[in-house]
Order: sequence, then structure tokens, then C-alpha cells
Amino acid sequence: MNLFRFRTIQSNIAAALAFLIVILTLVMGFIAYGLSTSAVQRTAQNFTAELIKQVTSNIQIYVNNMENISLLALNHRGVSGYLTGESDDDASVTDFLRTIMLSRKDIASIGVFGYNGRFVSDRGSGNLNPYVSVPDQSWYREAKEGRGKVFISPSHVQPVFKEDYRWVVSLSREIRSSDHTRGLGVLLVDLNFSVINDIVNGIELGKRGYVYIVDRSGRVVYHPQQQLLYSNLKSEKIDEALALGNGSFITDEGSQSRIYTVQDSGFGWKIVGVSYVSELVNNKGQMQASFFTLGGISLVVALLLSFLLSRNLTRPIHQMQKRMSEVEKGNFDIQVPVDSTREIGMLARAFNLMVVRIRELMAQVVKEQEFKRKSELNALQAQINPHFLYNTLDSIVWMAENDKSAEVVRMTSALARLFRSSISKGSELVPIRNEIEHISNYLTIQKMRYRDKLDFRIDVDDAIKSSLTLKVLLQPLVENAIYHGIKNKYGTGTIRIAGERKGETIVLRVSDNGVGMDEATRKSLLSPAADSRPGKGGVGMMNVHERIRLYFGSAYGLSIDSEPDEGTTVTVTFPVIDKPAAAEPLGKERET
Repeated sequence: MNLFRFRTIQSNIAAALAFLIVILTLVMGFIAYGLSTSAVQRTAQNFTAELIKQVTSNIQIYVNNMENISLLALNHRGVSGYLTGESDDDASVTDFLRTIMLSRKDIASIGVFGYNGRFVSDRGSGNLNPYVSVPDQSWYREAKEGRGKVFISPSHVQPVFKEDYRWVVSLSREIRSSDHTRGLGVLLVDLNFSVINDIVNGIELGKRGYVYIVDRSGRVVYHPQQQLLYSNLKSEKIDEALALGNGSFITDEGSQSRIYTVQDSGFGWKIVGVSYVSELVNNKGQMQASFFTLGGISLVVALLLSFLLSRNLTRPIHQMQKRMSEVEKGNFDIQVPVDSTREIGMLARAFNLMVVRIRELMAQVVKEQEFKRKSELNALQAQINPHFLYNTLDSIVWMAENDKSAEVVRMTSALARLFRSSISKGSELVPIRNEIEHISNYLTIQKMRYRDKLDFRIDVDDAIKSSLTLKVLLQPLVENAIYHGIKNKYGTGTIRIAGERKGETIVLRVSDNGVGMDEATRKSLLSPAADSRPGKGGVGMMNVHERIRLYFGSAYGLSIDSEPDEGTTVTVTFPVIDKPAAAEPLGKERET
């Protein structure tokens, strides 16, 4: 199916060029837009990653400071002595812890919980909540199992102190003996949750972006909408963030798609920055407007350029069209000027060669038609050869005078059938059975004339008798065999006619055991000058050869095999042309 359906080549070329330029502009525009969007998105991701790294660094510094503070308590001799029972002075331990509290406003409380049941904090030793079991608290269990390692809990409400329920993040670790062989208790440092909030809340990731923190177990340490998470009104990709390590991933949520940037803190927390993809390309509308403006300008330029280029390309075609119109009117004495070496120039040269070839072919057709008319006339003359008719009638008269009535009847009947089989209702092609009947009658008459001088056999495959062949095809060949092969032979001569099918080709052979001929004579029979050769029989082999080639093509015709004193075989080839089954022979051929 044609892509464009315009009346002129110029319109088609202009439309095709415009279409290609517009398509190219659209493709390049979309690619440029996609690359720009990707570049902005990558820049935003890198910027977000740097911010998250900075937040992670700040939190690491803060947690490291808290660890250093915990080391002060662990290394204080009064604390370990109080837990081992070597000292009962809890007041000095309380004063030490209060001193630490005074130096750091971001610490909510510090407490020491011994495995022997002793307890002391910056608030003294009698302010524990009696309804809360300290060993059941997660920060206590984790520190005890950690054997001196630091454990930082998620944000939670600390319930172990009376009438003091602060939102904190707990740092805990086990206090061990001086020889590190056994645990003495657990040190608890509660960090004000507001400090984490202040570190994280100052980070801006667009209008809706935010930062949250989870621990290695997936529990939320900090989230700006933590209550919504606890009430299942909001969800986060926590499992994906934990599985990623460091890096980023994008969710597929349409206009709500988010970029998660994850950074590992090194102490069990994951700092996760969340930004919205739609906010990264905030000039998307301007980019789209620029794209459509560029597309419109490109369309106008494409139409203008395509019109000018197509007009320039089609100008020589219009000139050729005018010459073609002259040729269409019958004027073949015309040439298209060739003024270019491009494709149009090559087309013009081809057109000029075509006109010359048409003139030559027209002249050739005239010659072939003239030859065909001559051939048909010669074939007609061969059918009613006056000399052959005179000799046949003379033989009938002679036999009648000698009271040979049976032979008179036989020859007269053969002559009648000969002329009857020659009638083909004006058609040049007849069934092979008609041609065989014709030549059988002809040979019957000739045998009666020459008596013991001539004999013949006809052996044609029945399968090919319904196929078509040229009328009066065999008579000239048989006539030549009689007058130039057998007539000059001593003794009885035999003519054999055979026929068969080979693939899509019919092969007929006319063989005689006459005097034969030399190589030069054999070659001359099918040469262009054969028709003018004196003493030739009938219409001549060259005439038959050219008739076959004229009707069926140059691949077919005659071939001659002959040796002096060995006889001659003429082979006729032509294509298989089947005749409908309704065709019936004009009479039964006679074979002897």
C-alpha cells in the first residue's frame, strides 16, 4: 500500500520529505527531552545522595560523641565499684552522672543498672517505675547480649522512670569487670529525640521530600510522619531500603513515583532520603512548550525545503514526460536531452535507448510479418503443389488405362483424404494426428507412384497426437527425403517418422536411408541462403525451421544428422501445446 497518494511525483516527494523531517524532528525532540529529564533526575539524585551522606555524617558524629560519653562512665572507678559491691557510695556516682548531664543538654538521662539489683542515675537511686521490669526492656536485653558493644535503639517513650515519659533514643552497653571476664550491669544513656529531629528536619528534598531512619531490624528510628506509620495510614519501602545497602531506587507509582536514596550509618541505622520524581523536573512545562515550538518551526521549514527540492528534482522528469507524450502519439524520432549524470540523466539515456530499440523492433516485426505471410503462402503452395497433383492424376490415368481399378480407388481415396486433412479452418496450428494423417496420405500416394522404390513407417506415440503443431510441417521434410535422398538411391528406400514427448517438448523425427549428404551440405540447409538454393524440394527446410522459430521461439526448430551413403535424420522440436479433448481427427491415418 502506498504511503502517499498524490497526483504528481513532486507532491509525493515533497510530502515524503516533509514527513521524514517531521518524524526526525519528533524523534530527536523526544530523545533530547528524555536525555534532559534523565540528566536532571541524575543530578537531583546525586544532590540527594550528598545531602543524605551529610545527614549520616552528622548523626555518626553525634552517636560517636555519645559513645565517648558512655566510655567515661564505663571507665569510672566509682561506677564499677558500686556495681561490684566494693563501694556503697551511690552519691558520688550520682554526682558524676549529673556532671555529664550538665555538659550535654541533648542527654535526657543517664542510668546504671547492675545485675546484682543495684541502680543509680543522674536523678539518684530511688526514682524507678515499680510497674516496669527493666530486664524486659529491649535496650537492656540487647546490651547484655552484646557483651560491651554499643546498642542504639529506635525512638521510643522511656517508661523506666517515675512520672517521666520522654521520647528518646537509647544508647546502651554492658559494663564489664576490669578483667573483662564478666558483666556487671548495663549503662543507659537516653538521648533527646528532638536532637535527631533537628539534624534531619533541616534537610529539604523538594516540597514533599523527607528523610527517615530505620534500624537493621526495620524498626523506624525517626520519621517526620511517624504517627501515620504507626496507624498504617502511610507506608514506606523499608524492606527494599534494608536490602539495598547504599544506593537508590525508583518506585513505579505514576505521578507519585519516588526516589529512595539509602545510606548505611555503620552502626545499624539506615538513613533514607525520599524525593518525588515529579518535583525533580520542575520546568517540564517549559521544556514541552519549547519542544512543540521547535516542532512547528521544523514543520514549516521542512515543507518549504521539500517543495523547493522536489520541484528541482522533478523538472527533468516533466521534460521527459513531454517527450513520452510525443512517443505515445507515434513519434519515435525523438530524443530526450541528457544534461545530468544523476539518476534522471541515466533514466533519460535509458529512454533514448528504449525509443531506438522500439524502432528496431517495429522494423523487425514488419519483416517477421512479411516472412510469415510468405511462409503461409509457401505452405499453401505445398498443400496444392501443381506438379505433385499433375503427377498423381497422371498416375491415376495410367492405372485406369491398364484396368487397375483397385489401385485407382486406393490412390484417389488417398488424394481425397490428403486434401481433406489439409483443411484446418484457417488455423495455422492443427493436432499432430491431423499432420500424421496428412503425411500418411502423402506417402501412400508417393509409394504407389514409385512402387518398389519407396516404403515408409509411422511410429508416433498416441499420447502426443492431441497436441498441436504447425500445419504442413512434415510434408517438406518428407519431400526432401524422397527427392534428394531415396530417389537417387539404388534399391528400395525407407522413410520412418517417429514422435514422442520429452518433458515439455515434442520431438518428431523424419529418417531415411538414402544417399545422405556431406557436412557442408548439411550445414547449408539451415543457413539463411537455403531458400535460394537451386534444386531444393518443397518449400525448403529453412522455411520450416523459421516457421517453427517464429511461432514457438528460438529455442525450437530443426536439426539435421546425416552421413554420406548412411541416410539422413531431421529432428523437429516444439513445445507441448495441448488441444481440448473435443478435437477429433479428420480420418484414420494409414500405416504400412
